[in-house]
Amino acid sequence: MFSVFHKLSWFFKEQWLRYTIAIIALIIVSFIDLIPPKLVGTTIDAIQSNQLTAARLTELILIFISLIVVSYAIMFLWDYNLFGGSLLLERKMRSKLMRHFLNMSPRFFSNNRTGDLMARSTNDLKAIMMTAGFGVLTLVDSTIFMLLIILMMGFTINWSLTLAALLPMPIMAFIVHKYGSIIHHRFTAAQSAFSDLNNYTLESVRGVRVIRAFVQEKQDIKRFSSMTEEVFQKNKSVAKMEAYFEPTIKVLVGISYTIGLGYGAVMVFENRISLGDLVTFNVYLGMLIWPMFAIGELINVMQRGNASIDRVEQVLAQTSDVKDPNNPKFTDVPEIIHYKNVSFTYPGAVGAQLSAINILIKRGETIGVVGKTGAGKTTLFKQLLRDYAPPEGNLTINQIPINHFTLDMTRSWIGYVPQEHVLFSKTVKENLTFGCGEKSLEEIHHILESACLRDDMESLPNGLDTIVGESGVTLSGGQKQRVSLARALLMDPEILILDDSLSAVDGKTEANIIAHLKKERKGKTTLIAAHRLSAVKHADQIIVLDDGHIVEHGTHKQLMNENKWYKKQFEIQQMEGEVNE
Repeated sequence: MFSVFHKLSWFFKEQWLRYTIAIIALIIVSFIDLIPPKLVGTTIDAIQSNQLTAARLTELILIFISLIVVSYAIMFLWDYNLFGGSLLLERKMRSKLMRHFLNMSPRFFSNNRTGDLMARSTNDLKAIMMTAGFGVLTLVDSTIFMLLIILMMGFTINWSLTLAALLPMPIMAFIVHKYGSIIHHRFTAAQSAFSDLNNYTLESVRGVRVIRAFVQEKQDIKRFSSMTEEVFQKNKSVAKMEAYFEPTIKVLVGISYTIGLGYGAVMVFENRISLGDLVTFNVYLGMLIWPMFAIGELINVMQRGNASIDRVEQVLAQTSDVKDPNNPKFTDVPEIIHYKNVSFTYPGAVGAQLSAINILIKRGETIGVVGKTGAGKTTLFKQLLRDYAPPEGNLTINQIPINHFTLDMTRSWIGYVPQEHVLFSKTVKENLTFGCGEKSLEEIHHILESACLRDDMESLPNGLDTIVGESGVTLSGGQKQRVSLARALLMDPEILILDDSLSAVDGKTEANIIAHLKKERKGKTTLIAAHRLSAVKHADQIIVLDDGHIVEHGTHKQLMNENKWYKKQFEIQQMEGEVNE
């Protein structure tokens, strides 16, 4: 159970001063809290023996008030340091998780559902925070405070009465241990169910248009209700187990009270203790109720924290399959990119997605990559983006293997416009400047012109300050594509990768964008994957992929002289364009 503290030892060592102050303050407050019951007993004995004077009563009241003021000040000290530390742990763990997510490769996200990662980043971190705050409090109160009370009862009143009253304690320890192990198992299951629900909710919100289009609202609500019920039942089973703590402890405390009152009364009659001692003893027994409850709360918090930190560490333990080299190389500008017999297979896939790829790309060239759906165009680009471990063969930049550079270096050269256009729920301007920081309005308008987007932006309610909504919901498909393109162009990257990024625009707009690209990208490398061959007609090299192999390679003119897929596809698209006109 206490292994959770061992797992968090790195944080306690880091914040040792904060926790030392908090624990010492807690112990001092615990000791101060033991003085008033003794004063009550002393007062009762003085009243019984007619020895209580006005001066003595005033003295006792002043001592009471002084203890209250001192206790308040010290309580603030431990509360601030202890719970401030737990909030600091939550912040550190959340930042650690976020850095981990950002450093992970696509393989990590294909193996972990988004909803599950969100659950571990929220609910589980809250449980860990409770361990570092409330858990430490209950640990101190259920051990040191309880020990101080027992010692005070034994040494200042009577040891035989104390031991008799504490007979139910071993029974309580056994029962609490059993409850704790059951709670750990049930809480883990409840958190897992919550992760499933979180993931399903996220998918439903993202896919709400598809759900409506297929008239699946009722079925979706039914599935959601079923999952909600499962989460409810599993959390209910945890709450049910937790509910046993209080009545169990109350029964055992009641037995202690009965023993203390009965045996204590006998001892008063036998003059072995005074009436004031009996009252003080019963006050101490009452004070033992919280430490006994604290044992139950401690078990509960520890088991929750243990289950949660295991779930978080399970995520943190997963390593990226793409890492920076120990001794990275450096180069200013990627002059030559060379694919030498490059082959690649996705983790867990059967059969290679790229086979024996050979391409030499010089700085300033435009490379067109075409082929059927699933031919390997995006996979070819992902080797440059280093989304996966290095492929077989050699992929070099300036004759240096690409994995000898840091990830930051290679990615800083690249502006990437993917097939799935990711826009953030911010303004258009914030989306445009996402990868390059602040830009002047002149620079932004110039790029909007290049992406044939300026008129569209001017028609928006607030222009560049228009909020695009979740995933750019307020923009059309073509507008989202062009915002993504403009965002990459604003970076002015050495290598621009357009992964079928003009599919949602019409032929005329595409031609205008290509014309602007030819002008703007002089002296810099551009890679374009497209289904419309008109988008790559101007390229210095055109590569035709089929099932991961290069089946044609040359300029537009060279490929048109060959009676193969490229020529046939180009002629078909030309005829389709004429028919549409």
